[in-house]
Amino acid sequence: MAVKTRDRILDALEALLLERGVQQVTLEAVAAAAGVSKGGLLYHFNTKDALLAGMVRRLGERADRQLAEAVEQGASVAEWYLAPGDFDEAREAALFRSMLAVMRSVDAPDSEVQQALVEVMRSWDSGLQREIADPVQAEIVRLVGDGIYLAALLGLPQTDAALHRQVVQRLLGRSSP
Repeated sequence: MAVKTRDRILDALEALLLERGVQQVTLEAVAAAAGVSKGGLLYHFNTKDALLAGMVRRLGERADRQLAEAVEQGASVAEWYLAPGDFDEAREAALFRSMLAVMRSVDAPDSEVQQALVEVMRSWDSGLQREIADPVQAEIVRLVGDGIYLAALLGLPQTDAALHRQVVQRLLGRSSP
């Protein structure tokens, strides 16, 4: 039952972020939208920071599932990480943009939201490092992948598909310069 309540709370947060934006999200509003008391919400997430960190971790879990599916279909971790940001739904893109706003609103580098973001973003490092023997090259791939993702979040025009494939091939050492 606790997992279902926790998921309902995160679902409510997700909906409120999309409807109202991060500035209008309060613990009271999330609790009401989830159909739980404020005390019930605080049982699962003792602060707004903890609630937002829970959402960051949930988004990381979604990405982990996408990575696992890509690997099952024959992609490498590096190929997945460098894939163009192609959000399946406008709703998902809006949610990720809302979370970007959440992350930008974090003032303290040691906040729970910041820690969750670091955990999520660094969780793929070991896969990249296993695939790419050179730690400098693995870091370059990570940084380029982060840039591709950020560009997609911001709705910037995507690189031409053929050029993108050439960039990926070069980064992964599969083509000549």
